[in-house]
Amino acid sequence: MVKLLSEGATFKSKTRASWYSRWMHRWEHRLTLRDRDRRIFPFDWGFEWIGSGEICSPDELRAYCRQMVEQSHSFFRPPRQADFRVEGTNLTFPSPTPGPIAENNLAHSRLFPAEGENAVIVVPQWNADATSHLSLCRILQRLGVTTIRLTLPYHEHRRPQGMKRADYMVSPNLGRTLHATRQAVLEVRQIVQWLKEKGHRKIGIMGTSIGSCVSYLAFVHDPDIHTGVFNHVSSYFADVVWTGLSTRYVRWGLEGFIDRDLLREIWAPLSPAYFIGLLESNPRPHLLMTATHDLTFIPELSEKVFALYRQLSLPVDRVDLPCGHYTTGRFPFKYLVGWHACRYLHRHLAKSSPTKEVSWGSSFSSENPARKSRAQPDKFSHFENG
Repeated sequence: MVKLLSEGATFKSKTRASWYSRWMHRWEHRLTLRDRDRRIFPFDWGFEWIGSGEICSPDELRAYCRQMVEQSHSFFRPPRQADFRVEGTNLTFPSPTPGPIAENNLAHSRLFPAEGENAVIVVPQWNADATSHLSLCRILQRLGVTTIRLTLPYHEHRRPQGMKRADYMVSPNLGRTLHATRQAVLEVRQIVQWLKEKGHRKIGIMGTSIGSCVSYLAFVHDPDIHTGVFNHVSSYFADVVWTGLSTRYVRWGLEGFIDRDLLREIWAPLSPAYFIGLLESNPRPHLLMTATHDLTFIPELSEKVFALYRQLSLPVDRVDLPCGHYTTGRFPFKYLVGWHACRYLHRHLAKSSPTKEVSWGSSFSSENPARKSRAQPDKFSHFENG
């Protein structure tokens, strides 16, 4: 009798889970179909975006990328940057890896100052608009954490004229995608340098979707980043593009010119899976967040990441949200993301961190932070992706 009751309960549980999964996937598809400006761009090896012009063939590009994985500390090491400009709440500086598109050569970010000596860098998702993650930044500011929200390459002010989406960030142009993602990592690390020079002792990072990938690459290569929260995680950059709902237009531009295995080799320098082992020599607290019904960072790819952690016996904190990729930015899941991220970052940055006044210079005019320590949930900006 007990066995029959157990089997019946299991059957009902599976039925509910199956219904919920189908409903969530339908919701994901409805959200992705709202964007009418997606385009299929032509395939290009993008040799001109790599190195100093010495790459001229697919084999040379593959060898170069293999070498960059082995020499990743050099690949992701930023030059020293002194020309930071603060105007009001806007922080700008020349990009460390300029390219032929002038609008993208000036890095933009928004500054949310606080009196404490800790800071967080927030890296939004692909095609984030100017309002994305602002409420998260304000909540961290109210918690006494200076926050900087980076504008990704080819987004907002950095988007080429005539383009409605940040399609140059991830596209069938292999070299340009390598360049853009590396560019974002180097910009994050230069902001870390700037924050350290300003007197911030402990620095955290939070990223969503491709911002999670960028943030993770910066985190594992930069020991000055003390903690991180990574919202959506996956093993290989190429596999996300090849299997993801949000990136299907990119895949359609790739198909017929390159297969998944070769694409994985060429975009290996952008893939977190190759660099998890770097944490063995310098483990730090970090949180990986996944969505159990994600159709872009599909669960199979996320599980490969956790399998690598187990294989290396590395500590990591994990949160699984019962939603999909786009629905992470919808009620009620966006509040769960914000709560987990702010709680985790504040907890790990606040340890042994006394309040310290930080000088921002005479040109700075801050927004007046609210005195309330508790966030207003109705003001949370979304984390919608793609």
